[in-house]
Amino acid sequence: MGEGALAFFSVMHAADEKMQDAFITGSGIPWGDHDPRLFEATERFFHPSYRTHLTADWIPALDGVEDKLVSDARVADVGCGHAASTIVLANAYPDSSFVAIDSHSGSIETAKERVSKAGLSDRIEFEVASSADYVSSDFDRICFMDCLHDMGDPVGAVTHAKQALSEGGSVFLVEPFANDTVEDNFNPLGRLFYSASTYLCSANSIAQGGVHSLGAQAGEPGLREVFEQDDFGSFKRATETPFNIVYEAKP
Repeated sequence: MGEGALAFFSVMHAADEKMQDAFITGSGIPWGDHDPRLFEATERFFHPSYRTHLTADWIPALDGVEDKLVSDARVADVGCGHAASTIVLANAYPDSSFVAIDSHSGSIETAKERVSKAGLSDRIEFEVASSADYVSSDFDRICFMDCLHDMGDPVGAVTHAKQALSEGGSVFLVEPFANDTVEDNFNPLGRLFYSASTYLCSANSIAQGGVHSLGAQAGEPGLREVFEQDDFGSFKRATETPFNIVYEAKP
């Protein structure tokens, strides 16, 4: 994770001129318009947490999710990037099937290479689509792994997820750790996340239209509001680590 964080700083420095223009014009910066090193830096930053916590701590904290994954779940990984999280899940739950979804076609091409190398091509499908227009459906679980806060219309993404869930399905949401107020995030981790989000996450959200931008650090109240707007029956914090908070939402 530390190596990935250092790579982020190089990518952000490379975007200085674009960021100046984005501040002046309010146009944002689309994810795909950044230095190409961004996509691997993102994978290197988040993969250690997924490898360490995803199946050991996070999935067991969800209601009945692990039992379904052990048997025969159908899972979407929306905003999958290079499919690091998808691969961890597919390796851990060989009787489940997965669809890796991302709007950035270059990331999907790399994801296909990663999945093929892992020997999982028979259980992971791919779709290049935004979070609000993928056509795959009938999912038992829909995952948003460190990505919902990047989206220009997170409410639209959650609405589409609700429609794509099968009966009894749920949303599994992983977000960067954030306290509820700006003042409570004045610490080394908060400063890192605020700076990265200003250059990357919030800039991408604005570039996507910024219908409901969650800002540099969404925090639990902002995320809860997104799901409540779409009348999800429950939204709860399932568990957390120093770097992430894990939520579960059910229609």
